[in-house]
Amino acid sequence: MTEQARSVDIHGNGGRPRTLRDEQKARTRTALLTAARGLFVARGYATVTVDDITREVGCSRATFYLHFAGKMDVLARVSAETMQQRAAGVYRDLDAVLETGSRAEFAAWVVRALDWFDRNREILPTWDEALAAEPEFQAVGRRSIVELTAAMPQYLARWPEGRRDEARFRVELLVTQLERYFTRSAVQGTIEFTGDAAAEILADIWFPALQAPG
Repeated sequence: MTEQARSVDIHGNGGRPRTLRDEQKARTRTALLTAARGLFVARGYATVTVDDITREVGCSRATFYLHFAGKMDVLARVSAETMQQRAAGVYRDLDAVLETGSRAEFAAWVVRALDWFDRNREILPTWDEALAAEPEFQAVGRRSIVELTAAMPQYLARWPEGRRDEARFRVELLVTQLERYFTRSAVQGTIEFTGDAAAEILADIWFPALQAPG
């Protein structure tokens, strides 16, 4: 292989320099993710096919399956790789906030968490649709929830070992309520109480609920 055929980017490729072929594969994968996200947002999950995605990019089905196992897999990767901030990062932030013991910091975190939903609102209905339509996708959804509590080791460590499943469940309930509140208020418009005042009320509910016993 000539030096001309090598890319200057040597990161993320098993320690070897990335070739032009590597770069082309990476661009194709990114194009497939971008096309899939756009189609899912525009048309929902059920009506989009692998053929639709490959047609948008101008590649073959064989090329698609070099990168993804299928439509569920590409949606999972869209959620993992194209969101502005991974959800786990939001809950790592929460872990640090709870360590401070400050209710004011927690209320500010609620505002940031709701902003995360707002920044990713376009893809959220597709995720819900896939969970309803594909029983196998529930395992993907469950892993995404587990990632959130795994991002909070300091919080879990404050709970007695025998009650850590309860601690995880409390975080899962928090995730669920924030998601449903955001959907009802910002998407459906059926709840009109919003903004900092809503964040304060959510903090009233959830700051004490997340405190470890004793």
